[in-house]
Amino acid sequence: MRRERSAFWSGSFPRPATSATALATRARRFAGDESGSMTYMAVVLSMMMMIFGGLGIDMIYAELQRTKVQNTLDRAVLAAADLDNELEAQGVVEDYMDKMALADALISVDVDEGLNYRTVVAEGYKTMPSNFMQVLGVDNLQAYGLAEATERINKVEVSLVLDISGSMDDNDKLANMQDAAGTFIDTLLAEGNEDLVSISLVPYSEQVNAGPEILSYLSVNWKHGYSHCIEMPNSVFGSAALDFSRTYEQMQHYQWNYDGYNNTLSDTVCPRYGYERIQAWSHDASALKAQVNQLQPRAGTSIFMGMKWGTALLDPSTRPIASGMIARGSVDQVFEGRPVAYDDTDVLKTVVLMTDGQHDRSYRIQDWAYNSESEYAHWNRYNLWYYLSRYVNSYERSSFYYRKYDADLGDALLGSICNAAKAQGIIIWSVGFEVEDHGADVMESCASSPAHFFRVEGVEITEAFSTIAHTLNQLRLTQ
Repeated sequence: MRRERSAFWSGSFPRPATSATALATRARRFAGDESGSMTYMAVVLSMMMMIFGGLGIDMIYAELQRTKVQNTLDRAVLAAADLDNELEAQGVVEDYMDKMALADALISVDVDEGLNYRTVVAEGYKTMPSNFMQVLGVDNLQAYGLAEATERINKVEVSLVLDISGSMDDNDKLANMQDAAGTFIDTLLAEGNEDLVSISLVPYSEQVNAGPEILSYLSVNWKHGYSHCIEMPNSVFGSAALDFSRTYEQMQHYQWNYDGYNNTLSDTVCPRYGYERIQAWSHDASALKAQVNQLQPRAGTSIFMGMKWGTALLDPSTRPIASGMIARGSVDQVFEGRPVAYDDTDVLKTVVLMTDGQHDRSYRIQDWAYNSESEYAHWNRYNLWYYLSRYVNSYERSSFYYRKYDADLGDALLGSICNAAKAQGIIIWSVGFEVEDHGADVMESCASSPAHFFRVEGVEITEAFSTIAHTLNQLRLTQ
């Protein structure tokens, strides 16, 4: 018997869809369904973040490699340019690069050197495969580096201004200073530097003995032949130059000593002996050290006077003195033209100023008691206070002398000459050797910067002088 077809299968009901039809239907529904728009954007943004993040990783990696190459080159050329390094310069650079696994990155090493300098230039280049940047067509990344270093012992003009006042007799200060000065001189005048470096030695106490030769180029009102100091008017401390247009008064020759019982004459206000004179524009290390080792403590402290002479011997105004001394054979011919002009960039001018104290009072004999040859001779025979104590009533003694400088005026004059020197580009190193706080403040103010001031005790002075000398052999990264 035939069974009737169920209503379920009748034409009035849809037939089951095929798999392809169902997939197409779902795709159309997804495309038209606004509820899926955020999911679509999230997918797109995620893909973009992955791309840009990958590019960033590539760029960071490239920068790290570039930094590694550059830093290694910097260190390598600095070591290779060091004039104390006796190894072959190119080999030093290659060794540095090899130890950092960058031997294949070194492109070139150029070395230029002469008597007083060495310049090393090194170039590096490294390639590395990119990862994410390949999608942009960039297959390789580059890390490039270039470094140049120079150590140059410039032509240097130095004034070494040393305190030899009476207080240097305490605590082995003089011996320590002599050792320090010897180290300084040996360092600057090492073999090969002699024709590049000139040192003017300026010992000072209450005055500076410039010596008859230097003073022969100035107009001086000569009164005696016992010693060779001149009085400097306060106005000249505002300039680094030595004024040749004026006539200078010769400093009185006498000894100020409150001890009225001993007629000692060795401790004169103006240093009187040959080894206490300025030794100008010298490169004779042996002669300079021999003079330093002869110095003896005496009299008071006029730092400003030592600084004035030290500065003047760096100023082009004193070039006629240098030329005259060269003609006489007192200064080596190699220093013709010194002191050079301030705008000569090949020459470094520097003062090294040392003291163990601070300014104090300084006296002069009244003119009425020091105005004839017999009186000049008289004060050469007598210590001032020995004579006053024995031959002058106590209430009349003060009429024989007057105070020319005190501590405040000394500080002011030193400040003026230090500022004048710095204005001309002269580098000032100052050394406060076992000084009190006030003395330290004054010396630090004079220095070119706080870093140019050393406050030292005992044998530390040798380290300070050595540091200054080595710093003058400039090692600098130029690129």
